[in-house]
Amino acid sequence: MTDNALPDATPATSHFAPAASPADLPTQYDPAAVEIPTYQRWLDAGYFTADPARVLSGERKPFSIVLPPPNVTGNLHVGHALDHTMMDILARWHRMSGDEVLWLPGMDHAGIATQNVVEKQLAAEGTTRHDLGRAAFVQKVWDWKAESGGAILGQMKRLGDSVDWSRERFTLDEGLSDSVQTIFKMLFDDGLIYRANRITNWCPGCRTALSDIEVEHSEDSGELVSIRYDSTPGDGEPFSLVVATTRVETMLGDSGIAVHPDDERYAHLIGRTLTLPIVGRDIPIVGDDYVDPAFGTGAVKVTPAHDPNDFEIGRRHGLAEITVLDEAAAILGTGTAFDGMDRFSARSAIKEELRTQGRIVAEKVPYIHSVGHCSRSDDVIEPRLSLQWFVKVAPLAKAAADAVRDGETSIHPPELGARYFDWVDNMHDWTISRQLWWGHRIPIWYGPDGEVECFGPGDAKPGEGWVQDTDVLDTWFSSGLWPFSTMGWPENTDTLKAFYPTSVLVTGYDILFFWVARMMMFGMYAMKDETGKSVTPFTVVALHGMVRDERGRKMSKSRGNVVNPMDWIETYGADAVRFTLARSSNPGADQATSAEWVAGSRNFCSKLFNATRFALMSGAVVPDMPLERSELSDVDQWILLRLDSTVAATTSLLADFQFGKAAEGLYHFVWDEFCDWYLEFAKVATYSGDEKAVRSTQQVLGHTLDTVLRLLHPFIPFVTETLWTSLTGGESLVIAAWPQGAITEPGESQGAEALLDKVEKAQQLITEVRRFRSDQGIKPSAKVPAALTGLDSADLLSLEPVLRSVARLTAPDEDFMPSISVQVVVGVTGQLVTVDIDTSGTVDLVAEKARLEKDLAAAHKEIADTDKKLSNTAFTDKAPEAVVAKIRGRADRAAADIARISTRLAEMAGGTV
Repeated sequence: MTDNALPDATPATSHFAPAASPADLPTQYDPAAVEIPTYQRWLDAGYFTADPARVLSGERKPFSIVLPPPNVTGNLHVGHALDHTMMDILARWHRMSGDEVLWLPGMDHAGIATQNVVEKQLAAEGTTRHDLGRAAFVQKVWDWKAESGGAILGQMKRLGDSVDWSRERFTLDEGLSDSVQTIFKMLFDDGLIYRANRITNWCPGCRTALSDIEVEHSEDSGELVSIRYDSTPGDGEPFSLVVATTRVETMLGDSGIAVHPDDERYAHLIGRTLTLPIVGRDIPIVGDDYVDPAFGTGAVKVTPAHDPNDFEIGRRHGLAEITVLDEAAAILGTGTAFDGMDRFSARSAIKEELRTQGRIVAEKVPYIHSVGHCSRSDDVIEPRLSLQWFVKVAPLAKAAADAVRDGETSIHPPELGARYFDWVDNMHDWTISRQLWWGHRIPIWYGPDGEVECFGPGDAKPGEGWVQDTDVLDTWFSSGLWPFSTMGWPENTDTLKAFYPTSVLVTGYDILFFWVARMMMFGMYAMKDETGKSVTPFTVVALHGMVRDERGRKMSKSRGNVVNPMDWIETYGADAVRFTLARSSNPGADQATSAEWVAGSRNFCSKLFNATRFALMSGAVVPDMPLERSELSDVDQWILLRLDSTVAATTSLLADFQFGKAAEGLYHFVWDEFCDWYLEFAKVATYSGDEKAVRSTQQVLGHTLDTVLRLLHPFIPFVTETLWTSLTGGESLVIAAWPQGAITEPGESQGAEALLDKVEKAQQLITEVRRFRSDQGIKPSAKVPAALTGLDSADLLSLEPVLRSVARLTAPDEDFMPSISVQVVVGVTGQLVTVDIDTSGTVDLVAEKARLEKDLAAAHKEIADTDKKLSNTAFTDKAPEAVVAKIRGRADRAAADIARISTRLAEMAGGTV
């Protein structure tokens, strides 16, 4: 099979040779022994490779996803595992549904993070990137990528990602670099890219500007210092103004004081000057509507080069833009004794000098305020005036917003659309230049006579005397092109024609602003249909939340609750991790997880494995043609009806991105209905000796398992592949068809409902008999004689053999002497079934009575203990509500135990219920 050829999907009802015996399966499922070789077999078969020809010919419908590219420095974290599990569920489901699926993988070059990694290595060697020079340093980063980068790709395989590895891309590969240069030139030529001196978010650690979305804000403890500025000597009657700041060191760059023009306290001072303390520079008082007269003293210092709001005030009033902090956030060029100090040392030193001068009016310490931090280095961000490149986002953002408002792209769940609009409707121009060496270098060249030219990938580069801009582009600039650059744009490739726009973007709501908005803007700008209309990069944006620990807390290293999903995969298997994450997910909502829950999912996989082994031992076979309804028993028809409902529900939920509900429904069908009930029912027919009943049950067993394994494959691909190929002899579940429903006509809805009701009544009766047996101390394996009365009125006569077998009740003989009676009301209409049981020889009444009386005494003691606490107001008024509620719950359970045990003792005394 070639890489680009996929076999036709296997029909849902095809006949396969079943495994000759359960010996084809080990006695226990070992994920470690199965998962890696199974994944390699899928790769070797080329199952994940997309063929655009099948789409362009009309043979298949396209379904495409581009993987949010992880950083080349990254490792698989639990958020990735959730993201990838959801995408893989969709990819496998659509592949089984007959679509041509492209799930395109790749990595992001991660400019700042990757450069930091290599610079730290150089520092450990006692050198710097500047010692190496630009070309040698960039080569050093490429060498690091080749040796150590991209570890996450191997981890993706371990998780089971069914991506098309033949199309793997990297944001700095040659094709994507051409895409970046092409769109930069398009935007530049259209006047949407410009260069200007603006206040940017500056990271002193990374030595580069950042965009707003790369800044994380936290409530930090600082100080608020109030400083007195005096009027310039000789400028009329002396006066003073007091201003407050959290960044004392920036006062060295003040070029004005602003007040509100209508503030009666200060209006008469507008136009006068103050002397800047320490520096001695005269600065004017200006009137500006931005100032809030009610905040502080109503007067604010203006430092245009180090505050975004001050920058705007300064531009409106022509104030000087004085930079006093260099790239490392050290004091620069002030002519004071503080030059060369880092910002935090200077803050303390300047404050002490002001205190010496008697200018500190007040200090508020600690002062809790919002502080921006670099999302990569965690350094405190410094607003700083610098010359940068920007994208004029207004027209791009409007198009991105209109596409969602007009329904061309939908956000799921819809309630998260408000977050999207909050961002794109209020977006500031985007700082796209970074003062780094690793990344896409800005394709702007400067000539010897001041010329500025932008060159595209095919343009001849300028000659002698021309130099290229030293900055690189923001990483999000190249990743914003990801949906179409990865498919070959600007060339109109077959892949682009077949799979763009992509079908869905699955991602966390936390990068809705970082990435989704960028892709929408660039997609609407660059991609047009035959009529020239803009085309969105994806039809649906399906958002999920963050993964938290079992207590709902955000995972962090400081809490020690960070989960490495690879550890869980090694311990419990990839299927267990995937199923846990899928089962606990709800669209757009955060979700909790824990190792205990992953262990529970492993148990579910083991339950499925054991059920399949039992079915193989029972001769299960996948039928090659529909079965006649008349040939099936009531319980066989029941499981097929429930299976049909499960198929419909799972398909509908996946179409609505309800992964959690779909997984939950499959879990309960497999565990509660198929394993706990149908397998018990099936044993009756299997051991009946009735050849026709045995054959029908074997076929229903085979069909049900075949269907269940197909339904579960997108969630837990490895164990289902192992079981399905053993059950059916088929090639692979990856290319098997998605189930379409039951293999037999269920009849009119009224008949189906009656059948479902009949089996539900049987389950109610069996459950009550089992409970009674347990209460009476009858061993689960013990068979006891019983007479059943009322089965005919409850329409349960046809299920009597099943009832007796599953409930361990034998038919009464001529010596039958019932010792106790159970009356059970079944069904919504309340039919009464009486079970008369002969417990002689099965219950030690003396021992059972002694046990019950001991339990009753313990329950009375619990009531006394809890009543004592709950009647103590000193306790109930002061204790946490959760503690009080817990004690009330203990009291309720004890009261219920007293009622239950007393009833059972009365039963034993009187012999009736």
